[in-house]
Amino acid sequence: MRKKRVCCDCGKALKKDEVALSRKLIDVDTEEFYCISCLAEFIGCTIQDLREKIQEFKEQGCTLFL
Repeated sequence: MRKKRVCCDCGKALKKDEVALSRKLIDVDTEEFYCISCLAEFIGCTIQDLREKIQEFKEQGCTLFL
């Protein structure tokens, strides 16, 4: 059974794309994951920017987003 991941900042349960995005933008081996809104604040961009990046990474075939 897969371990439920929560945002290290706000404690919200995370979706698989949020976990993948944290790994892609922070470090593939990170154990600290962010929800999309906390990650946007952490790196200084908008939530929409991150949603667009998720779509780009999926279109590029990034295996973190399978």
